[in-house]
Amino acid sequence: MLIRLGYDIQFDLPFDVPMVALLHVHPSRTRDLLEPDEIQTEPQINITSYYDTFGNRCARFVAPHGHFRLSSNSLIQESGDVDPTDWSAQESPVAELPNEQLRFLLSSRYCEVDLFTNIAFNLFGQSAPGWGRVQAICDWVHNWITFDYQQARPTKSAMDVYNERVGVCRDFQHLAITMCRAMNIPARYATGYLGDIGVPLRLPMDFSAWFEVWLGGRWWAFDARNNVPRIGRILMATGRDAADVALTTSFGPAYLSYFFVLTEEDIPAPVDGAALLDAEDPAALAPAVDSL
Repeated sequence: MLIRLGYDIQFDLPFDVPMVALLHVHPSRTRDLLEPDEIQTEPQINITSYYDTFGNRCARFVAPHGHFRLSSNSLIQESGDVDPTDWSAQESPVAELPNEQLRFLLSSRYCEVDLFTNIAFNLFGQSAPGWGRVQAICDWVHNWITFDYQQARPTKSAMDVYNERVGVCRDFQHLAITMCRAMNIPARYATGYLGDIGVPLRLPMDFSAWFEVWLGGRWWAFDARNNVPRIGRILMATGRDAADVALTTSFGPAYLSYFFVLTEEDIPAPVDGAALLDAEDPAALAPAVDSL
């Protein structure tokens, strides 16, 4: 399966503003790219890249004052399979976790793990450890929280979501991540493309959030908002929570004026039947040329 990826993000800037953007496909997926995944800007400016402590590819630049545009259009090869599952995947004892995974057990900007220890144990302490426990957490968050774009705000934490019982994609994931960490299961926030492939179309398109958990010695994708395996999940970045993977971070005022995301199956146009004829047969080739 081929998936067309792209975005068009525009700002109005009162003066030159340094910015960092996490808009590239994650390095783990670059081998699947069939077209360049580079940020285009209007006006054209110099962009440098670096990798953060989570392994995400970041773009750094100074956006000039006035109207400024970030865009990209790329093509990626995808398996066409739904998210993998493994109900036999087990939790790792904390003492046996790799050092680099320990940070995904701790509290972070939007995930107040220390406030959820008793809540999580009371809700999920009796559930089957491993995959079953994480799925129980997803089921609970999915059913507990109501999705509402109008209730989004940048300061909303997992405890706010728990108390208010309403939120957007990232809020579902923050609450599930916090519950997992409170149960000593490493969990990290993920962002990327997720088109409506194999499900009813929802417009407008947007970037999506999900989360990953460390089970059986590897990371697995879970999604408390949709709560079903999906097709075409294209990772861009991971971190402790949304604060680590902001699409753009501006070090000064930057007013968003336009936002568009494209992620859909790219279906090649059907080939003209005449083109399939034997090109070495002049009689067969003539109709094809005449039809142009």
